Amino acid sequence: MDTDFVNAAYPSLKDRTVFVTGGASGIGASLVEHFCAQGAVVSFVDLAEEPAQRLVASVAAAGHRPPAFIPCDLRDVEALQRAVAETAAAHGPIRVLLNNAGNDDRHRTEDVTPAYWDDRMAVNLRHQFFAAQAVRPQMRDAGGGSIVNFGSITWMVGDPDCPAYVTAKAAISGMTRALAREFGPERIRVNCMIPGWVMTERQVTLWLTPEGERQIAERQCLPDRLHAPDIARMALFLAADDSRMCTSQNFIVDGGWV
Repeated sequence: MDTDFVNAAYPSLKDRTVFVTGGASGIGASLVEHFCAQGAVVSFVDLAEEPAQRLVASVAAAGHRPPAFIPCDLRDVEALQRAVAETAAAHGPIRVLLNNAGNDDRHRTEDVTPAYWDDRMAVNLRHQFFAAQAVRPQMRDAGGGSIVNFGSITWMVGDPDCPAYVTAKAAISGMTRALAREFGPERIRVNCMIPGWVMTERQVTLWLTPEGERQIAERQCLPDRLHAPDIARMALFLAADDSRMCTSQNFIVDGGWV
């Protein structure tokens, strides 16, 4: 478990029910760890059961209330809706939704089929909308809440090697604006987190080549590498009452890439 936390504490997150998608590894796991460390009641969904169970054990070993893991394929909207309902039944209304799950598999335009395109939209975009739809009544009845959708700087820089992923991530910013306007009268805030190139195990293993290192050095304003806790710490702020008047915005954490 990552224990290298900055000192910020958010009392409003204590005992608050938090729902994380794609929480077993990478940025999602760091979200789970950070919110558990704040005393939140965390549930997360993922397909990867083994790393999910390791994460639960790691959080418990660190002395925090362990998160609840619910196996779920987010392409199955009904399964996602059941997971949201199960979380609320067990822990009370969800007040924070972290729409983190996604997959940035590389592909070329000439290789994309309609089936692959639809799958990329289901994996990277569709579940964010339906998760927001599912938690909205709970947040409204509880007096408000915070939804953080996760985008990517890929659409801002126009990455050329994953056009379906880039399209989905661009759409998330538009969806965020629409939902923020609709949900705002119910004191539900909707923001979009836009990470840069985060050094998760997946990214380092698959794509961090010497050329990639040079690109980071050339493009980022800051020399340090982005890590998952850098994203989680911004998410804490956006989930907490400290950001009560922040909504309908993109929050970029990329070391100054764009």
